[in-house]
Amino acid sequence: MKPEDIAVHIDSMKERFAELETKLADPNIYAKPAECKALSRERQCLSDLFRHYGEWTRTLEQIEENRRLLQHEKDGEFLQLLETDLQDLEQKSAAIEQQLTLALIPRDAADARDTIVEIRPAAGGEEAALFAGEMFRMYTRFAEHKGWKWETLDLSESDLGGVKEALFSLAGTDVYSLMKFESGVHRVQRVPSTEASGRIHTSTVTVSVLPEADELDDIEIRHEDLEISTFRSSGPGGQNVNRTDSAVRIVHKPSGLVVASQQERSQIRNREIALRILKAKLLEIQRREEAAKHAASKRMQIGTGDRSERIRTYNFPQNRITDHRYGISTYDLPGLMEGNLDQILTPILAAESQREIERILSGKE
Repeated sequence: MKPEDIAVHIDSMKERFAELETKLADPNIYAKPAECKALSRERQCLSDLFRHYGEWTRTLEQIEENRRLLQHEKDGEFLQLLETDLQDLEQKSAAIEQQLTLALIPRDAADARDTIVEIRPAAGGEEAALFAGEMFRMYTRFAEHKGWKWETLDLSESDLGGVKEALFSLAGTDVYSLMKFESGVHRVQRVPSTEASGRIHTSTVTVSVLPEADELDDIEIRHEDLEISTFRSSGPGGQNVNRTDSAVRIVHKPSGLVVASQQERSQIRNREIALRILKAKLLEIQRREEAAKHAASKRMQIGTGDRSERIRTYNFPQNRITDHRYGISTYDLPGLMEGNLDQILTPILAAESQREIERILSGKE
């Protein structure tokens, strides 16, 4: 990163920082806790950015001073001290630059939110359903590794133990900032357990990751816009697992969205879950519409984020996972399926950070 390019960007951020200071100085803002929290978080991010930039520039100045002294110093002992100090400063500069890089990238407003994840088998029949079930387990194991809480919101199993549909929530620190990279089509290439001839099959599973709606979101759900019905919960093959009509289906008439929950035995609880899913889906529609308005400036981030976009291939014969958006491959499929998604997400985050830094410093909107 060039200091002069960053200096221009830092100057452009100072006006926003002053605006935040003014808003937070207004006593009336504390009557709006959610807005106050969002503004305070943004102010803290900018404050961290300015602090890292100040430390970085001071360190760079010290490095230049040491290099200048090295060119003219004759005393051998002092030369050795200067060289040692220069090495320490260069290491310090690299560490601060890494922190500055992260601070430079504006956070998606949804990054800190909890999420709702929806997994569905696509092409491949029962093999796709089986892999969908394995992905469900993979994500819940990942959540456990991260210390996140997860809750099954709706689960429909196939006859052979796969998954027709799985909806679950993830709650914890910066959940969406990582899970958003999972939205899209996941392709699996392997020999199914049901394949007697040993032929490799290709199947696909779709994953949708929705940030959960909160009180700051302008999402209005009117009772008259909802068509709510109940039905009896069922398991694989249509087997009844509940003798009461506790499952709830909600149709949102303006959007045509249909959501359902049958996980809980309580009809009231299933209704709450269904409304929670509906709000998240309406928020996703709202976010996509907003992104479409600013399509020219929308960062590459996670491609379109559309569920029709093929994002990743799991090649079991070659023990390879390939993310097609970033051209990244790793070679520990068993570890990944046990929840070690960091092996693919860490290089993705690094590549995405580099893309974003280049966009910011190039001045592209």
